Amino acid sequence: MPVVTIKMIEGRTDDQKRNLVEKVTAAITESVDAPKENITIIIEEMQKAHFAIGGVRKSDQ
Repeated sequence: MPVVTIKMIEGRTDDQKRNLVEKVTAAITESVDAPKENITIIIEEMQKAHFAIGGVRKSDQ
């Protein structure tokens, strides 16, 4: 039972997230021959103030 966690900055639409989980599920099914019913995907959205690269928060860019 594959479990995938996707962490990303908030702001995507429901359609974008739906498309993402459909494509990730398909990729896992094709890659490891897991039935799609056994694949769990968790999307964790972060505020821009909670994500930084190189010491700079995304909210400060």
